[in-house]
Amino acid sequence: MKTLREAKIGDQVKVVRLHGEGAVKRRIMDMGITKGVEVQIRKVAPLGDPVEVTVRGYELSIRKADAEMIEIESI
Repeated sequence: MKTLREAKIGDQVKVVRLHGEGAVKRRIMDMGITKGVEVQIRKVAPLGDPVEVTVRGYELSIRKADAEMIEIESI
C-alpha cells in the first residue's frame, strides 16, 4: 500500500491504516489523523520534510518519519 509520504501535492487521499506503536501512534491520532479520514496534500518542503496537509479543516505539518506510518488510498 501507499503511504502519506509517497503522495503528491494536490492529492486527496483517505487514511486506511496507522502503523506504529504506543506514544507515536497516539500522537498521530491526537492530531486528527485516524482511519477513514480524508487528507489533502498541500505542500512538501524542498527536502521532503515536513509535509503540510489539510485534515478535518485545519493545516498540519507532519514529519517524513510520521508520514511513512500512515497508509493511504486515493479517493
